[in-house]
Amino acid sequence: MPGTHMPLTRRAKQGLVAALAAGSALTAFAAAVPVQAGTAAGTSSAGTSVEGSPVTCTSDQPGLADRLERDIATALHGHGKASALAFYDRTTATSCTFRASTAFDSASVVKVTILGALLRQVQEEHRFLTSREVDLTTAMITKSDNAATNALWHQLGHAGIQHFLDLAGMRDTVPGPKGTWGRTQITAGDQVKLLRLLTSDNNVLGERARAYALRLMNRVVPDQRWGTPAGAPGTVTVHVKNGWLPLSTNGWRVHSVGVFTGGGHDYGMAVLSHGNRTMENGVTTVERAARAVNRDLNLQKAS
Repeated sequence: MPGTHMPLTRRAKQGLVAALAAGSALTAFAAAVPVQAGTAAGTSSAGTSVEGSPVTCTSDQPGLADRLERDIATALHGHGKASALAFYDRTTATSCTFRASTAFDSASVVKVTILGALLRQVQEEHRFLTSREVDLTTAMITKSDNAATNALWHQLGHAGIQHFLDLAGMRDTVPGPKGTWGRTQITAGDQVKLLRLLTSDNNVLGERARAYALRLMNRVVPDQRWGTPAGAPGTVTVHVKNGWLPLSTNGWRVHSVGVFTGGGHDYGMAVLSHGNRTMENGVTTVERAARAVNRDLNLQKAS
């Protein structure tokens, strides 16, 4: 069924990022334009294309936007027509987009959206998460459990999911039909909107809701910590959710969304791909792009 997970290949597992510390125990939740720059701050970057689609970055750090554009284009060369990326960094006022409005089948990255919709519902109802909801959300995010996802998807219903999407401004996201959450249509741009919501004050999710979601994403099991964390410095706290789904058309969908905080860092990215011959190919594509972003951003911070 859509969203069903396949085991990682041996080679893919070898490339996984090591798990971070489990952190504190989960507790029930109670309701509670970047400046453009190219070669110099304040100037516009010229842009770089991959197979006809532009990679566009802006930053207030001299040279950073141009370097990111070049390196993202190099990383996605050969897969440009079947991938997408969106990225932001608050500390350097940097952002990048590549085919960020292109729709992809979500696979399991939609589980972060489902979590957001549930936390918003709980917030509106002025209540705690039930023990059942704590168990389901923990399994859904940390283990990517599909049965838990099915239960929460049906509990929220189309109306509950759509309500959250409307509040979050995720206008390009379309819930999957007839309960097929893995076929939800997502974009890299909307995924980054969600990541921004989880990491800043806003009127959609309160502080405790955001902390709960990030804590779960920080506790994803070790063999699912690949993707956007590739190449991230050891000084950051990593919050990640991945998705993978093979279908007869467009091959493997392999996606990763991640948020990186702490140690002077405050950034997030979404890398989506389909048309992969194997899951391993998709992981390689996603991690190549993630390494380029992580390397360039953190070289800038170290300089």
